[in-house]
Amino acid sequence: MQRKVRIGIDVGGTHTKAVAINNDTQEIIGKSSVKTTHDSQQGVAEGVVASFIKCLNENHIQPAEVVFVAHSTTQATNALLEGDVAKVGIISTAKNGVEGLLAKWQTSLKDIDLGTGRSIHVATRFIPLKQLTDQQIEQAIQELQQEQVEVIVASAAFGVDDLQTEEKIAEVAKRQGVDVTLASEMTKLYGLSRRTRTATINASILPTMLETATSTERSVRQAGVDVPLMIMRGDGGLMDVVEMKKRPVLTMLSGPAASVMGSLMYLRTSNGIYFEVGGTSTNLGVIKNGRPVIDYSEISGHKTYVNSLDVRVLGVAGGSMIRVNKKGVSDVGPRSAHIAGLEYSVYTPEDEIVDPQLELYAPKEGDPADYVAIRLASGKRVTITNSCAANVLGYVTEEDFSYGNVSSARKAMQPLADYLQTTVEDVARQILDQAVQKIEPVIHSFARKYQLEPNQMTLVGVGGGVSSLIKHAAKKLSLNYKIPENAEVISSIGVALSVVQDVVERIVPNPTKADIAAIKQEAATLAIESGATADSIEVHIEIDPQTQKITARASGATAAQAVEHRNEITFEEAQEIAKADLQVSEEIQPLAQSEHFYVFGAKSKAGDRVRLVDHRGFIRVQRDHAVVVKTTIQSYSEQISLLWESMANYQSDLVIRPDFYLCVGPRLFDFASTDYAQLMMLIDIELSQLIGTEEVLIIAANRMS
Repeated sequence: MQRKVRIGIDVGGTHTKAVAINNDTQEIIGKSSVKTTHDSQQGVAEGVVASFIKCLNENHIQPAEVVFVAHSTTQATNALLEGDVAKVGIISTAKNGVEGLLAKWQTSLKDIDLGTGRSIHVATRFIPLKQLTDQQIEQAIQELQQEQVEVIVASAAFGVDDLQTEEKIAEVAKRQGVDVTLASEMTKLYGLSRRTRTATINASILPTMLETATSTERSVRQAGVDVPLMIMRGDGGLMDVVEMKKRPVLTMLSGPAASVMGSLMYLRTSNGIYFEVGGTSTNLGVIKNGRPVIDYSEISGHKTYVNSLDVRVLGVAGGSMIRVNKKGVSDVGPRSAHIAGLEYSVYTPEDEIVDPQLELYAPKEGDPADYVAIRLASGKRVTITNSCAANVLGYVTEEDFSYGNVSSARKAMQPLADYLQTTVEDVARQILDQAVQKIEPVIHSFARKYQLEPNQMTLVGVGGGVSSLIKHAAKKLSLNYKIPENAEVISSIGVALSVVQDVVERIVPNPTKADIAAIKQEAATLAIESGATADSIEVHIEIDPQTQKITARASGATAAQAVEHRNEITFEEAQEIAKADLQVSEEIQPLAQSEHFYVFGAKSKAGDRVRLVDHRGFIRVQRDHAVVVKTTIQSYSEQISLLWESMANYQSDLVIRPDFYLCVGPRLFDFASTDYAQLMMLIDIELSQLIGTEEVLIIAANRMS
């Protein structure tokens, strides 16, 4: 029988890496890597195609064997950073009177400053709803085109309640051959100004992204592969190329999203700070309760409705060059060796490191002239990076992707040590200390924002340069760390194994079951349109008690979704996994188990600590101050009522209610609400389709203020 192959491609700042995975076993068939093609006419898309073709050829994969192709992309981010954006024309509409005046003001956007000396240039036209005829729309488009507008945004007051108005503008624009973005396609939330701004940012990159997507898709087809091309979203899901052509802004931060999804699949943990180190940048973010945390993106200080991972991108990584003055190492990054066109000294053959001489210079125009280069007797220049320092200090072992020639690094660093009147080891420590100084405040800010308890602060290390930074950072911050197998290509693995995802958000005061069911169905429909199969769809519902915002996040597999390959673990293996994560020397207690889950606990001064381990060996819940109850689907409401009261945390001015996790069959649901009736409504909606004799494991966990 012909094997089935999934291919995931991740575009990094330095390298574009492809991984081929057996669809049925999830075993890695092969890997390939090319330099990221920032300067190509096709942009990073050329590297995507090159790595794809290389992966097929090097691993003897026939095009007919490929059942799935997906890639992350930096194209949207790069377009905004570099100002490769189109001028956008906004056509807005509303009723007359006060509504019209407000709408006209809210949609008359000024140019959007991208923070790099570049801007998205905007022109606007407002047409009162009573005058919104095809003729008026055509006239507005012609006027905007005379102002060099390339893309139209259609934005109507209360457009999320009635799509027909924006669709009418879009139909006229398309007849005239103009690309268009509907504000209501960006989000279903109110907030006309923010919704219009989000659509404008999306529209500004539409021409570039359309060209890139079409070129990539064509190249994949020319290689003989005829399956849907999937693109990584910034929130960790996938969408097909057809959907990406409508909402390219959703691909922002798809690289960090790929790495965290790979981490979730390859590490048995549900909480931690993921720590992705490439050659050019380090991405930091949070995994909590088995999911990456999501927030709205800000683009150069402009708030949007784009859902993406809450990630911090730092210009310090494995390939970051160093800056010095007479006092010592003054900074690390943001310039990288790759962008400067220099080799790392640690990856240079030792016999080339002859008569090394220190040079301080500016790698690119506008850079300060205190970056370090080492000129060799041959005239060649190399540089010193975090990877060089980490190798010298013994943080990098032969098994690590970033392992190099320590002797080469030491010889190249000697003239710098002489210049600073110290030792090579001290220079290496200074380099890594400077790098960690940039990382430390971000980790602390995440801990505060997401109320991470100390035992949830494990650093989850991925990326080719991870060994260069994570070990020194963990030591300095007194944290544990994990580096999964295949860490250097974890992002590509994440792309290959991710599922389709889409989200619907609405403000609904006092929502009913019917309201939630309708939003749930809307999210499921969007996920199906993005490439998921209907029978694989799962929808997670959250309600914000302050804003009454309902978020429905739908996820599902493509037709070629990989089958589960991990063997089920034994009780003893699950116990060892939980014990290692709880970090206790004494025996831990089994609290409950079902066909698909094991629950273990350990006592502490602050209360019971609980770990829920699934039958594959993944820790799905990792909470302190928790209680576990085993019941049936017929009796769960009574147990939740008791836990709601007994687990309440009474503060001086408020009552903090517990979070609830329900294990039913192989599925894990999690719920949080400050309103009991709303909580029970959400649970009833999820469990109403299940058979009455099912066992239910309930975990209630206190949220500590």
